[in-house]
Amino acid sequence: MKVMKFGGSSVADADRIRAVAGLVRESARDGRVVVVLSALQGITDLLVAAARAAESGSDDFRSALDTLRARHLEAVRGLFAPADQASVITPLTLMANELEEVLHGVELLRECTHRTMDLAMSFGERMSCAIFTALLATLGERAVYVDARELIVTDERFGSGVVDFAASYPRIASRLGAEPGIPVVPGFIAATPKGVTTTLGRNGSDYTASIVGAGLGADTIEIWTDVDGVLSAGPRVVPGAFVIPRVTFEEAMELSYYGAKVIHPSTMIPAVEKRIPIVIRNTLNPSAPGTLIGNGGQRTEHPITGIASIEGISLLNIEGGGMIGIPGIAARIFSALAREGVNIIMISQASSEHTISLVFKAGEADRALGALRRELALELETGRLEELELVRDLVVISVIGENMRGTPGIAGRIFSALGAARVNVLVIAQGSSERNISFVVAGGQHVAAVRTIHDAFLGPGGSR
Repeated sequence: MKVMKFGGSSVADADRIRAVAGLVRESARDGRVVVVLSALQGITDLLVAAARAAESGSDDFRSALDTLRARHLEAVRGLFAPADQASVITPLTLMANELEEVLHGVELLRECTHRTMDLAMSFGERMSCAIFTALLATLGERAVYVDARELIVTDERFGSGVVDFAASYPRIASRLGAEPGIPVVPGFIAATPKGVTTTLGRNGSDYTASIVGAGLGADTIEIWTDVDGVLSAGPRVVPGAFVIPRVTFEEAMELSYYGAKVIHPSTMIPAVEKRIPIVIRNTLNPSAPGTLIGNGGQRTEHPITGIASIEGISLLNIEGGGMIGIPGIAARIFSALAREGVNIIMISQASSEHTISLVFKAGEADRALGALRRELALELETGRLEELELVRDLVVISVIGENMRGTPGIAGRIFSALGAARVNVLVIAQGSSERNISFVVAGGQHVAAVRTIHDAFLGPGGSR
C-alpha cells in the first residue's frame, strides 16, 4: 500500500497532470495506491484573493472566477478528447457555480469568516481531483473520487483544524481499505463532526497524505514535488547544496521547522507515530531517487546533515537585575506572549538570570513588545528592568544532524568558522538532544553564515 501526494506544481497544467497519471499508473501495477492531490498551481491563492475581493465589495472576484474556470477548462481540453470533455466540464461547472454563490453571499454581507474562507478554498482541491479521477478512468484505470471531508474529522478551528485521529482513522480504513480501484482524495480539506468544511492549514495536503497513510497502515508515503529531495541547504543561498539521500524523522522535523520548505512540519506526526517511511520525489525528474525519511538515518562521513534558516526574524532582549533570583518572571513573560498569540521560535537565558532573549517572526514583534511592556510596566518604571530592546531584520540559522549527538567539538567548529568569516552571532540555543544548534545573525550576514558552515562541514574537506 502506497500513498502518493502531488503538490500544486505537479498538477500545474495538462502536461504535468498527464505525467502524474503516468506515475500513478506505473505504481498501481506494483501494488495498491491512494492518490492525494493539491489544487492546480496558484489556484488556492486565487481563491483567497477572490474571497477577500468579495468581502471588500469589489467586483474583482468575478474576474477571479473567470480565471478559475479558464484554468480548469484549459486543463480539460489538454487532457481529454472532444467527445469526453463534456462529462468532465459539467461537474466542474457545477462547482464553479456553487463557489460563485458562496462569494456572492460574501459580497452581500461584506464579511468572510474563517468558516466561509475554508469552504471557498476547498474548491481548488475538489476541482483538480475531479479532473484527475476522470483522466485515470479514460486511461482504463478503475479510479474513484473520495471526498476527504468524509474521511478526516477536525474540530471547529477554521483555517487550521485540529484532527481527531480517533474518529478519522476508522473512517479512512473503512472507506479506503477495501477500495479495489485507485482512490483520489483532495488534500488540505476536512470536516467537523457535523460535516462543515474545514482546512488543515496552508500546505496541508502533505498532512492529508500522512493522515491517510497512517489510517491505512501504508508501507510508504510519497510526497511528489518540484525538487529532487531534501537539500543540505537552500539552493539559492548555497549553489552547491546537494540532495540528502536519507534522514531520520527527527532530523526531518528539525529541518522542516527551521525553514526547509520541501515538507510541511505537521506532515510527519502521523507517519512518525506509525513509523511509516516518507519519500520526497520530484515529478519533473522522476528517475531521481529522492530522500527517504524514516527510522535510523545512515551515518555518513559528515558530522551534520543539513542547514536550515528562517528569515524575517526579530529579537527581543529583556535585561535587568530585577530578574535575578525572582521566581515567576519567566512565567509572566511567556504567559503574556501566549495571551497575545505570539509564537516564540527560540529562547536563550544566561545562568546569571540577568537577560532573557526571545526570538519570533517579525510580524509578531510589535505585539510582543506591547504585551511585555504592559506586563512588566512596574519593573520598567522602578528600574528593576531596563528598557526592552527589539532588534529587527534577523535570521535564525540551524545546524542539524543526528551525527552531532555525542560528537565533541561541533559547536567549536561552527563558531570558529563563523568567527573567521567575521559573522557576528547574537543569540545561541542548543537542545539536549544535541541534534540542533541554532543561532541568530543579522539579515545581511545570512548568506555568508550559511555558506561558511556548509563549506566547513559539507564541503570537500568537511568530513569528520
